Amino acid sequence: MTGIRKIWFALLTFPFWGGLGWGCSRPDPASVAAQAAKQYYDYLLEGKYDAYVDGQYRPDSIPESYRAQLIMNAKMFMGQQQREHRGIKETRIVNAVADTARHEANVFLVFCYGDSTTEEVCVPMVEQNGLWQLR
Repeated sequence: MTGIRKIWFALLTFPFWGGLGWGCSRPDPASVAAQAAKQYYDYLLEGKYDAYVDGQYRPDSIPESYRAQLIMNAKMFMGQQQREHRGIKETRIVNAVADTARHEANVFLVFCYGDSTTEEVCVPMVEQNGLWQLR
């Protein structure tokens, strides 16, 4: 068998290995949604407001002017957190629950503020074409 054919054979048979306990299992959808939610909020902490906005689910494209407003809203949110709590210093995943039939998840994050307080928030997520996005 040639090298390419061996690779294709391995890729085609790989899903069966998981059922026998030999291969890796598929990642838990709730865990994937949780990591995505955390990453989007970490973008806020890093000042990557455009990446945070681009992580929001939209079934249709939006005008650039509206996208600019959403980016400005994200900046204002972070400014407000700075004034009220000396900023968000870290996000932590607490829990996540996914409904795979509906392609939805609720991710529970804790915001750790600069004034030593914390707040738990629920972040609704939606899966679209294999990508988890903020709802």
